[in-house]
Amino acid sequence: MSDVQISAVALLLGLLGIAVVSDLRNHRIPNLLVLLGLVLGVVGQTYAFGWVGLGHALLGMLIGFAIFLPMYVVGGMAAGDVKLMAMAGAFLTPHDALWAAFFSLIAGGACGLLIVLVRGQAQQTIGRYWLMLRARAYFSPAADEVAGMPFPYSIAVLLGTLISVFWLPLGH
Repeated sequence: MSDVQISAVALLLGLLGIAVVSDLRNHRIPNLLVLLGLVLGVVGQTYAFGWVGLGHALLGMLIGFAIFLPMYVVGGMAAGDVKLMAMAGAFLTPHDALWAAFFSLIAGGACGLLIVLVRGQAQQTIGRYWLMLRARAYFSPAADEVAGMPFPYSIAVLLGTLISVFWLPLGH
C-alpha cells in the first residue's frame, strides 16, 4: 500500500470508529459524519488518482449503497447503515467496495448469531425460522426475542471494511 492509501484507510477507519461509538451511544449515525466522509473519500480519491479516482469513488459509493439498500427497504437495516456503507465505498475501488459490503454482511450475520447465542435464544429463533419455512410465510419475532431488536450494524460495517482492506489489500 502506498502512503496515500494508508492515509485514506486510516481516515476511513477513524470515521467508521466514530460512527460505531455514536451508534452504540445514541443508536444513530450522524448525517454530518457520513457527508464529511463522502466528501473526503471523493476528494481524496480524485486528488490521488485523478479522473480514475473520481470514478472509483463514485462507483464504490454506489456499490455500497446499492448492496445495502434492499435490506433497508425490507426493514432489516436502518438508513444510517446504508449511508455508512456508501461512505466506506467512496474511499475504495469498486472491487474493494464490493468486498467490503460482502464482508460487512457476513459480519452482520455473525454478530446477529452471536447475540442470539449469548442471550440464550437460539432454540426460540430456530423454532421461528422452522415455522416460517414450513408455512412459507414470515413470522415477526416475539416482543422479547432478541432477533427482532436492532443492533448497531456500524460494527459490522467496520469489521467488514477491516477484513476487506487487510485480508484483500488495496490494489491487489
